[in-house]
Amino acid sequence: MTDPAEITDATLIERLRDQDLEALGVLFDRYSSQLYRTAVAILHDPAAAEDIVQDCFLRLHQYAYRIDTSLPLIPWLYRVTVNLSYTWITRRQRRRISLEGLVDQLMSPSWQSPDQVTEHLEIQRLVRQAVHELPLNQRVVVVLHYLNGLSVEDIAAIVQCPTGTVKSRLYYARETLRRRLGEFDIMTEIAHGYA
Repeated sequence: MTDPAEITDATLIERLRDQDLEALGVLFDRYSSQLYRTAVAILHDPAAAEDIVQDCFLRLHQYAYRIDTSLPLIPWLYRVTVNLSYTWITRRQRRRISLEGLVDQLMSPSWQSPDQVTEHLEIQRLVRQAVHELPLNQRVVVVLHYLNGLSVEDIAAIVQCPTGTVKSRLYYARETLRRRLGEFDIMTEIAHGYA
């Protein structure tokens, strides 16, 4: 029996086109945690993030015949996840949304003393709030770039806009975060990649 880790995404998509649901299960196991982390960082609602991941894989099953197997699958999955997240937010605009998952990834874990732990928690709260207050289009590129480590080019493909637009959104997001968090010098010490 072939190890599922050795089967390419393209082969799994081909099997999915033939209604092989085991192939869908392999793809789910392979990518669901990344997609969940992305959705929960955008939405800060674990239940909604789980629903979005499920919907993403339902769409993968539904549209398997339209997927170009010569291209990597993960950008397509991220694009669907982001689009579903946009839809969820649009439908629930009045809800408060935080990005606790993103903050956990951005924050340095090496704090030890009780005073440092208290300060760390306060900085974490401030970063979480500052990211939450970013416009949605900036928040999404921050999550994709800093939480998932995607390149500007990959993000442009996912959110379907020019790379210059992604760079601009990242720039303005960083500037906004620097202004809001500057007094703590968070940008250079805590939030990796912002400086």
